[in-house]
Amino acid sequence: MPSSRSAPVAALFAVMASLMALPLVTPANGADIARPAIAPPPPPPPEWSIRVTPYAWLTSLNGTQTVRGRSADISAGFVDIVEKSDSLLSLMGTVEFRRGPTAIYGDLVWSKIGVGGGAVRTRTAGPLGVGVGASLGTTFEMGIIEGGITHEIFRQGPLSIELLGGVRHWFQTVDLTLDLAAGVSLLDLEIVGGRGVARSGSVSWTDPLVGARVRYALAPGRDLFARGDIGGFGVGSRFSWQAIGGYAVELGEYAGVKYSGILGYRALYVDYARGTGRTRYEFDMLQHGPILGFTARF
Repeated sequence: MPSSRSAPVAALFAVMASLMALPLVTPANGADIARPAIAPPPPPPPEWSIRVTPYAWLTSLNGTQTVRGRSADISAGFVDIVEKSDSLLSLMGTVEFRRGPTAIYGDLVWSKIGVGGGAVRTRTAGPLGVGVGASLGTTFEMGIIEGGITHEIFRQGPLSIELLGGVRHWFQTVDLTLDLAAGVSLLDLEIVGGRGVARSGSVSWTDPLVGARVRYALAPGRDLFARGDIGGFGVGSRFSWQAIGGYAVELGEYAGVKYSGILGYRALYVDYARGTGRTRYEFDMLQHGPILGFTARF
């Protein structure tokens, strides 16, 4: 029979034996212990990209121009304008700042053109007995500034669709030159070299607009694109619409900048009027023609 002194020693050995029987936890089998899942970090936000597109719009004009109550029909193709214009200056370009599905854009068209008398026909005689003969020509200085925001609402495969909204601001000065017939009074015409000139002065207005853009990738670096919008709604002009369609092809990359060429067609119509009688000004005109340009993407 064991003595009372040996009882504590036996108990100590029993505890040690129990501990040695437990499994040893090592880094290898410790990895099997369940740990709380750690969520992956969110993807970084998309970076801004910039597109700059200078372009040429080979514009033709079809419509009616009224200055100080005197109206003339205008039908001039781009070739007519180039051949018969005393002045032909223009500055056109688009810039777009994009981040993910949303973009902010701006577009500028400024031109100064002269349309020869062969493309301009007088519709109404001068008021209050003024005799006005055939129109000898019209000179336009016109600017169109557009800005807005677009957001992609659909993308599947090669097709993407965006909605857009913005404003389009117009400013114009127009001189309508007229051949004078016999009359009682010249009223507010300015006589220059035996001709009467009706000057509009500065005219401007701003239209809201809404529309959509569609892009379809035919192949990497080769896209078809289209855009349409309507505006005015009586806020500035009575009504306006625009339609653009074309083809873009990537030309290459240099110093981190991608370059593309653009070929398409653009049509822009506006119907604006103000005043009555001798203060009447009206621009009811369709501008249309091919567009040529290139894009630099940063």
